Amino acid sequence: MSEISALEAELSKLILPAFTEETALELGEVLVSIARDERLAVVIDIRTPDRTLFHAALPGSTPMNDLWARRKSAAALMFHEASLIIGLRNAQKDRDLAYQGLDPMQHADHGGAVPIRVAGAGVVAVATVSGLPSRDDHDLVVRALAKLVP
Repeated sequence: MSEISALEAELSKLILPAFTEETALELGEVLVSIARDERLAVVIDIRTPDRTLFHAALPGSTPMNDLWARRKSAAALMFHEASLIIGLRNAQKDRDLAYQGLDPMQHADHGGAVPIRVAGAGVVAVATVSGLPSRDDHDLVVRALAKLVP
């Protein structure tokens, strides 16, 4: 199984029954708890295409992490894919987001942004972490989402 296939299989299990502002807060709190327990200097951002529902900058994170979170979130919302998968696909095809007509100052295809999928509705939001290596950002979001799946 390829890395992309493995990631797709992992994410296919992370479908929530519903997603509200309360769910965003719960997910944000789970992410903050994990990050604090592991002393991770990250920014956590949960947003819909038009609204920020949760944002936290933990000690040691920087304004650059906010910028990366926003750019990774934009890519994940544009493609309805995890930003890590977008980046892996682009690397396989030796292309980048600019090739696809997107401004690299507004979008990033590095790991850490994971679409939030709701049964019967599809992608409704994205949860993003920035501050760790690409795969670690992604894995942190996956670990937190898994805690919310019934």
